[in-house]
Amino acid sequence: MSTTRQDVVHKLMDYLNHRVTLSGLVDWAEQAMMEGELIGEDWETVREVVARIGLADVRAFGLTWEDCEEFLKRLGYRAQIVVSEVSA
Repeated sequence: MSTTRQDVVHKLMDYLNHRVTLSGLVDWAEQAMMEGELIGEDWETVREVVARIGLADVRAFGLTWEDCEEFLKRLGYRAQIVVSEVSA
């Protein structure tokens, strides 16, 4: 399994949009670190971010909004929140 910056960004977006659980995100990160090849010019940054995501299920580390925002920034993205009214 090859992992790129885009893969990490998409997984973080899935997590932030509740399409994947924290457990699912951590499992993906652990799998990427164990079996995968980190590719791209920014592979070191990708490795650091994926390794940190892999620790998110450890109470001492966790995963906050600020963590996700910082990871996305390091990967060349900016997080934005869109709030919309839910119709009854």
